[in-house]
Amino acid sequence: MVPHPPSSPESVVRAVMDGVSRLVLGDPSQVERLVGLYAEPTHVVHPMNPAIPPLRTRDELRAHFAAAPSQVGRPDGFRPADVVVHHTTDPEVVVADFHYEVTRGATTASIPCVFVVRVRDGLIVDSRDHAGSAAGR
Repeated sequence: MVPHPPSSPESVVRAVMDGVSRLVLGDPSQVERLVGLYAEPTHVVHPMNPAIPPLRTRDELRAHFAAAPSQVGRPDGFRPADVVVHHTTDPEVVVADFHYEVTRGATTASIPCVFVVRVRDGLIVDSRDHAGSAAGR
């Protein structure tokens, strides 16, 4: 069963950031929570990482999220930081500008992100997830 997601575009985007953080830190139950934030069908692209194909179904999202911890490795800390959510003239669309702060021992790195997300009826129907690579801060 897919849990019912939050409803406003901003709360949905913040739920994605939170769920990804928890997933990377070792909570596999977040996969289904994250999948439940997306419509079926959906359209998610990662323009900064063309190796990730467009994600259009919940099954594709499930596989994508399930693979995330192995791609990032197991950091000591992983959290969204400096989050600013911009509301647009379209009430379905928000732009989230933030970075994931990744901590390994005494080293902190940053993954800059800008997500342009369309949420309809409480579910993500379209997202362009611009995420850079980790760099030392």
